[in-house]
Amino acid sequence: MRPKWKTLILKLWREWVRPLLMVVIVLSAFRSTVADWNDVPTGSMKPTILEGDRILVNKLAYDLKVPFTGWQLLEWGGPQRGDVVICYSPESGIRLVKRVIGLPADRVEMRNDQLIINGRLVGYEKLDPEIINQIPADQQKRHIFAAEKISRKTHPVMITPDQPAPRFFGPVTVPDGQYLVLGDNRDNSRDSRSFGCVPHDMIVGRAVAVVLSVDRDNWYAPRWNRFFRSLP
Repeated sequence: MRPKWKTLILKLWREWVRPLLMVVIVLSAFRSTVADWNDVPTGSMKPTILEGDRILVNKLAYDLKVPFTGWQLLEWGGPQRGDVVICYSPESGIRLVKRVIGLPADRVEMRNDQLIINGRLVGYEKLDPEIINQIPADQQKRHIFAAEKISRKTHPVMITPDQPAPRFFGPVTVPDGQYLVLGDNRDNSRDSRSFGCVPHDMIVGRAVAVVLSVDRDNWYAPRWNRFFRSLP
């Protein structure tokens, strides 16, 4: 006859532990290959993404990988200019959020914070005040804001004139199978200007939306107006 404690353990395993373990495995595999979320601790993508945003990442945007690995099974397209991607820094291995600016074979340069791609100056327009006002009013006066247009896509950028920054860069030709990435906060971003281009296999997926957001300087209060906001 089986001891009562063994019977209890088997019952716990069958009715609680095993089902919970299966749920954890399925959810982990889903996050590894299909979709995930990413916390944003720095301001390198302001004003598009703020510190305290949690963003949704589409890991099937460009390829399919084996769960829990970086091994690629299928590829159906690469990042496009203007995409916001999650990638690993070739320099440190740290997971980053950046915007794709240069595709393979593109010739990219920057002159006084203005981008030139394949010999053509990128277009800049006035930025929507609603986006600017996501930045606290007492900080706005330090920055210059603009809407940058790349390949028919328009996204926010900002520069900070009084801050030392790499405002001149290149020209460089993006190697085959790699991508040049920059932060939208151009004068406060460690990106391809310092660590070079990012190989395709170091790109995790495409960031598509802010799922939720908290104000870290205000007792982590929810920023309701940023919940479920699509990323330009």
